[in-house]
Amino acid sequence: MYAINTETNADYWEVEALYDLCFAPGREALSSYRLRENTKPIAELCLIARDEQHILAGAIRYWPVKIKEYSALLLGPIAVHPTRQGEGLGSLLIKDSLKQAENLGHSRVLLIGDLPYYSRLGFKKLSNVKMPQPTNPERVLGIELVFGAWDILGGSVESFG
Repeated sequence: MYAINTETNADYWEVEALYDLCFAPGREALSSYRLRENTKPIAELCLIARDEQHILAGAIRYWPVKIKEYSALLLGPIAVHPTRQGEGLGSLLIKDSLKQAENLGHSRVLLIGDLPYYSRLGFKKLSNVKMPQPTNPERVLGIELVFGAWDILGGSVESFG
């Protein structure tokens, strides 16, 4: 059983260590990190999962981005400690955070990821959305929190920073 809570300032370095463990310290070189520079994550959507012993098991963050004049959320990174993978915790964090995003009035979410994994959560390939290079366009995925939110939207993803 996990307790899902909003990430606090006190959690920051522990969450960063989890991301380094799961993605390697060079993760900041990825193109999606350029969209996160000089921008603060959306605090209400940054969640952590702790087990009964209060050990950090997973974390997820969201960032504000825009495509033309339209706002969107960039999901990521999401990480589950290697000893906890395969328990459904990643899916739980995504589902809980998407519900919170919808409740906060957000209409669309995008991420860079593997379609076979994320499609079971409702994500689809976004053909008209371009992430900073070098991003594989096959890995640019999105989900609508409001029906039709991706229908006419296309262009380059930009930071709010």
